[in-house]
Amino acid sequence: MHLLKLFAVAAFSTGFAAQTMGQTSFSALTKDERAILHEQIRAVLLANPELAAPALGLDLQSNPTPVDIFADAVENDLTRIRSHAQALFDPALPGFGPVNAPLTIALFIRANCPDCARAEADLRQLVQTHDLRVTLIDFDAHSALAHALELGMAPSYVLPEMLLRGHIPPIVLERYFKN
Repeated sequence: MHLLKLFAVAAFSTGFAAQTMGQTSFSALTKDERAILHEQIRAVLLANPELAAPALGLDLQSNPTPVDIFADAVENDLTRIRSHAQALFDPALPGFGPVNAPLTIALFIRANCPDCARAEADLRQLVQTHDLRVTLIDFDAHSALAHALELGMAPSYVLPEMLLRGHIPPIVLERYFKN
């Protein structure tokens, strides 16, 4: 029923029905007339999607809260980071950059890993322009820590508020620094 009303509203709002309704009914439209009506209804619905809400059983007034499908995974990551923060960000650990820097990253690397070497080189450049401390953690020597964090690839970056897997370009890392 709502759908029929929707078609009528769309047709009348485009002026199509005024031209055709006096001459024929919707069921008697020619193929060309149906195509024109279809396009006009489509245009009205795209311009006014709220017209379709009742036909689809939607209540657009309630503004439902969007579902964050990653919320649980993010919270689990944050819990693991917090529980291993001392092993990740201790200033006494091997690394580079000022030990009291407000920005910290633990970089998990492996020997003979070209992406790891590139990630470390990128971070060494970023230390020149950002107040950043990088802790270098050998993936294989600290496999229990990597496993506890559920890291399965090198390089992996651990920031106090997120885990990043794989090489991340410096421009992307800088955006994380600003957040």
